[in-house]
Amino acid sequence: MIVDAHVHVAHLARLKVPWETWIGPAGDAASWAALYDDEGAPIPAAVSRYFAEEGVDRVLMFCEYSPKATGWQTVEDVLPIVEHDPQRFRIVANVNPHVHHPVARELDRQLDLGAVALKVHPVHAGIAPNDRELYPAYARCVERGVPLIVHTGPSFFPGATSRHGDPVLIDDVLRDFPDLTVVLAHGGRGWSYDAAASLALTRENVWLDLAGLPPKRLPTYYASFGLDRIARRAIFGTDSPSATPARNIAAIRDLGLSEELTDAVLGGNAARVFPRL
Repeated sequence: MIVDAHVHVAHLARLKVPWETWIGPAGDAASWAALYDDEGAPIPAAVSRYFAEEGVDRVLMFCEYSPKATGWQTVEDVLPIVEHDPQRFRIVANVNPHVHHPVARELDRQLDLGAVALKVHPVHAGIAPNDRELYPAYARCVERGVPLIVHTGPSFFPGATSRHGDPVLIDDVLRDFPDLTVVLAHGGRGWSYDAAASLALTRENVWLDLAGLPPKRLPTYYASFGLDRIARRAIFGTDSPSATPARNIAAIRDLGLSEELTDAVLGGNAARVFPRL
């Protein structure tokens, strides 16, 4: 089973940034443009067909409530895609204390709609991941047995606060919630690969997602740790539409990992981390 654990199927009418900025230089703009109707809403059948043709069996789609950065992408925006293809697609919840109060109540609402994890985006939401305003949401994740995904590394979107992407800030959360499973999105992208890798390799409940990282660069990014060790704690994700799933899947297979580790990265680790996958 191939799992793309980090995908953004945004409603274009609610994006704050221009299309070219959102999709990025490595994205397949033509293919993605065909997935939307004239109102900017994703077409469920087209989205399903795209990921099927890219060879992805499970897709975790993110919503995001970041009006100061990327925009307002509600959980309701992606529900029609799940309804169309419930086998392939799963929702990841998002809360932002600046717009949701209380955060635990909003998280419950999104989990009840089918979300299988919570993502917090400190860099776009403008709040540190160890801020106590987020703690009720973390407590609810533990109570309901769902993992937490946290953006790590900088973001270059206008309105982002990159200092909140430091993985070291997650250490406080791990101390206060020892039973919480945490996925470090983007694997510490940018200036914090070592910090993210160190957390994942020393904590049984911490994992790395590889979204937004060119697979061929992984041996360089994690040179201090060894690719085999990282692969045991890594979850495949593309950050689509800014990358093409089939191309990145092939690049993972070309890394020279064992078949066992390749399968773990491409789906096996995700199946361990996301119990409702």
